[in-house]
Amino acid sequence: MDRALRDLQSAVGARRGPGPDPDAAIPHAGTAVLVRDGIDGPEVLMMRRPEHGSFAGAWVFPGGRVEDVDVVEGADPVDDARRAAARETREEVGLSVDPGLLVPISRWDPPAGIPKRIRTWFYLGLADRGDLTLSAAEVALTLWVRPEDALSRHAVGELTLYPPTWVTLHGLMGSASGAAMVQAARAHGVRLFASTVRRSDRGTVFVWQPDVAHDPAVPLDAPGARHRLDAGALPWQYVSSAVPGMPVAGAAG
Repeated sequence: MDRALRDLQSAVGARRGPGPDPDAAIPHAGTAVLVRDGIDGPEVLMMRRPEHGSFAGAWVFPGGRVEDVDVVEGADPVDDARRAAARETREEVGLSVDPGLLVPISRWDPPAGIPKRIRTWFYLGLADRGDLTLSAAEVALTLWVRPEDALSRHAVGELTLYPPTWVTLHGLMGSASGAAMVQAARAHGVRLFASTVRRSDRGTVFVWQPDVAHDPAVPLDAPGARHRLDAGALPWQYVSSAVPGMPVAGAAG
């Protein structure tokens, strides 16, 4: 079983019971999806986490939690997280990124009730040319890769990805250049992903609004809108029939 999926299933299985609003004081984080133009098309920067700690062994984008240094009194949390994404990129891979040039593309809210919840903002930006300087404690390897190739490698089990990373890569496929990616991101605006985890005969399914089955009381096969990732087996299957600007369906590999 894919390690990322196993870890997510463990987290969902450890849900807490009823209590205060789980979103009242949820921490925020920022992730930088950096793109450059390669010989065969736009490439994104990915890094593999060490075999310990958060997201152990997974391929992710640079980023991390908002810290005090990122917070500006009275600022919107999306801007605090933008500064965190830029700071973490510098600390993890040594690239300097102007926070003002990072375009917010999505916000991810994990399933309610799991023990560790962080609201994560994803930002897209063009990468400056420069050598990478890796933080040994946080980064094992780095890779500039076309989104299509990253998903194909995940489909055969070569890369470990978490659903937000997978869906982000899927949405970036098909662009002619990095600049075109950023332009499209500005046009589409921020997409909101409030995750619900369901079970099917194949295994785990991640469901987001406006999917009819985002409500746990509604069967997965009920007629209506679809916005889900079937992660029960490789290759994962993404279906989005009601989200403007998103592909209707897709699988990599």
